[in-house]
Parts: sequence; C-alpha cells; structure tokens
Amino acid sequence: MGISMHRKFHDCRVSNKKESICFLTSAMVLTSMTILGVLLVIAELERPQASSQKHNNVSMDQCRMVLVESIPQHVQYKSNVTFGIPLEKAWKELLSIARENVEVVSFYWTLTGQDININSSSDRAGRQILQQLQSLPSRNVSVRVVTSLPSLNTNSTDLKILQGKGVDVRKVNFGRLTNGVLHSKFWIVDRQHVFIGSANMDWRALSQVKELGMVVYNCSSLARDLYKIFLSYWVMGEPNSSMPEYWPPAFDTDFNKEHPLLVKEDNITSRIYIAGSPPSFCPESRTKDLEAIVSIMSEAQRFIDVAVMDYSPTVRFQHPKRYWPMIDNAIRAAAFERRVKVRMLISCWPNSFPGMLPFLQSLASFDSVKDHISIQIKFYILPVGNQTHIPFSRVNHNKYMVTDKVAYIGTSNWDGDYFVSTAGVGLVISQHAPHAIWKRDAVQAQLLTVFNRDWYSDFAVNLTDLGHHPNCGLAP
Repeated sequence: MGISMHRKFHDCRVSNKKESICFLTSAMVLTSMTILGVLLVIAELERPQASSQKHNNVSMDQCRMVLVESIPQHVQYKSNVTFGIPLEKAWKELLSIARENVEVVSFYWTLTGQDININSSSDRAGRQILQQLQSLPSRNVSVRVVTSLPSLNTNSTDLKILQGKGVDVRKVNFGRLTNGVLHSKFWIVDRQHVFIGSANMDWRALSQVKELGMVVYNCSSLARDLYKIFLSYWVMGEPNSSMPEYWPPAFDTDFNKEHPLLVKEDNITSRIYIAGSPPSFCPESRTKDLEAIVSIMSEAQRFIDVAVMDYSPTVRFQHPKRYWPMIDNAIRAAAFERRVKVRMLISCWPNSFPGMLPFLQSLASFDSVKDHISIQIKFYILPVGNQTHIPFSRVNHNKYMVTDKVAYIGTSNWDGDYFVSTAGVGLVISQHAPHAIWKRDAVQAQLLTVFNRDWYSDFAVNLTDLGHHPNCGLAP
C-alpha cells in the first residue's frame, strides 16, 4: 500500500489505490450497477415517510439536540466545569431505542483491545457497544454498516462478528473512486435520530481519545436527509460500480446553506443543514463542506473559535503536494477585514504532522494589538501518563467551530485533502431565542462553553510557549 504504520492507524489518511465503478446517472445507465439495484435505492429514497412532517423546509419534528463528548480516562479538569453527555451513554441509548433500522458509517472499526493486540480494561465500553450491535438483528432491527476500504486495521474482527449475526456490511474504496478515504462518522437510527461527530467505531474513542459530537433526537427530516448521504456510500460499495457524472434527482437535498431546515421548538428557532464532501459525492443541491466552513467564517461578526486535530493549508496526501489556502484565507479575511477575534485550539500529540507548525506560526504572526487584529493559537496536549502502551490514543480528536452566529460540528480535519477527495459531513446549526434561553439551551452557547473550558484548561499551551513538550510531536 506504500503507507507507514503511522498512516495505517492515524484517523486521517488517504489511500492511493484505484477502483472502477459505474452508476445510473439522471440521464443514462452506466455499466456494472444493475438497473434494479439503483431503482430500488431511488424508490427507497422517494417513499413517503409517515414520521416526517415538513412543509416548505419547516419541520414539525421536535429535533432535540444534545452535545456529546468523550473525556479520556485520567484526565482531570478543574472543578465547576461543564461536560457534554458521555458519548458511551449516548451510543448505548441510541442502540437501546432502535426499533426498525440502524445505519452506521465509520472510517474503521476497532471496538475491542484484541483488535490491536492490546489488553486493557478501558475497552469495556467498546465491547459492550459491539454486543449491543450484534444483538439488534435478533430483535428484528435491520443493521447496515459502511466503512472504508482498505481497512486501517486488518486484525479487527468486529465486522466479521457482526456479519455473522446478520448485519449487512459494505466497504467503499474511496482510494479508487476519489484518491481519498471514507472519513465520515455518523449513525442513523429508525430514520429519526442521528449522531454526527469525530468518533470512529473504536473503543479508544470511548475511553482514551477526546471526542465531540451531536445527537439529534426525533428529527426525521434531518435523519432522512443524512440517509441520502448514507445511500450514496452504500451504492458506491457495490462491486464494479463507478462514480456517476450526475447524481440522480432522488439524492438531491431540500436543505442547504440557502434553504436550511427550520425547526421551531418552544422559544428556540433552529436552522439546520448537513454539508458534505468530497464534491464528487454531492449533488448540486448539497452545500459542500468547504463552502459551509468558509461561509460561516465570512458571516461571523464578533468571534470564530475552532477546535480541530490537524490544520494545514495544503493537499499533502496526494502527489504532487500543493498549497491550499481556502480556509486560511477565510481566517485572515475575517480577522483583518472585519476585526473578528479568532481563537484556534489545535491538537498536539506524538503523531502530529510537523509541517503544520510553520502555517500556524504564520497565522499567529498576523495577530496585532496595535492594528486590532486578533488571532490566538493554542495547542491542546493530553497527558499520556501510564497509557503509553495504547497506540494512537491520548489526543483531542475534536472537529468543530463556533461563532457568534453558527455552531458547526464536522468529521474532517482541516487539511485540504479532506475537502477535495475524502468523504466527510458537517452539521451546521444556527439558533435564535431570548438571551436567557439561548445562553442556557442553544447549541452555540453549549459549544462555546466547551471551547472555553478547554481553552483555559491546563491542557492548552500557547504556541509561543510550546517548547519541547514530551507529549507533543511539534517543536518550534
């Protein structure tokens, strides 16, 4: 495969393999995918849903939104700080309430320590999730899984176990399709509830890695829209299929940046849509992930707070490598043209990409009190402690942004590859309510509280103070 062990396990890698696929376009049938199979998919997308009530983008669903997190074991914050609902609890609840179907998309699967030859009691939650998943078919709950091909961990037995229990599994070779990987992480339960976030189906995501995501309950309009993305992966997992020139109209979305889903619940009005990448997997109607991020930054008036594992304005997993300044330019424009205050919390761990440091130093040098330009950068460094035997853990894996206007929770790191060739999704939420209610209940307010908690924690180190930190692979 021509990739190092680090690239095999690091949750942000691009395969160079090629694959040939065919699809039914809106105007013609390309070879290798059966007409019947595509028609069944389109029929499934177009079938009316009794639980989905929507008129002119206004949903009658409740759409209860809950912020979820994983805080790694042995990580202690100061007292009086706020945490999201534990990811483990949220996943277990979603599986327990499933009645008809569960669809799961994950870059890779490693739910037991045995999968990576590690004996650790901290894989308990992962084992329990695996048990819940394999019990679903016996409850007459249909389970379908989409993952990336080739697998990051060839020793994992999770999917074989699930298939043995009646779970349908497809592996999508994005390496052949787009020169990328399937990096999305989301669940759809009963076409009513969704999870979107940074966590793969990995026991370390529940106990050894810091993750963040959102569960949206009772929101069939949003769930059905995310299901269209799931089905785009599912059909591309067919043997001998290839990318369509145009996606059939059944894959179009009703919700995007210009026309978000509108949800009114009590005194809160929410505008929501799901962005996607890469562009080749998005119909024209879907807002692209990059477009969403740049648009959010361009609309911010007071502040932009970003927490992401990797940040590099380059396409670095393809050859030749190239400079890719789209997000970088948007940050500089917001700070310079509108004096928006920018804070960036970038993860640092032993496997960090050293090449991102000069770009972050360049952004930080733009900061100027005299000129009223504010760009502050910190590294979030988790203590490894006695967990050194667990590979690719002890990192802040978050991928989100919050501004004075919008909350964004994504599945992609902020390297160019993720927006050019790799599959990802982003959940965009804007909420309006009376100030007291907004400050208590709005997703933006909750996300800002989480960001401030981490920004002012003992784990956040100013870029200028980084030095040679033992748990950080970057050095000035």
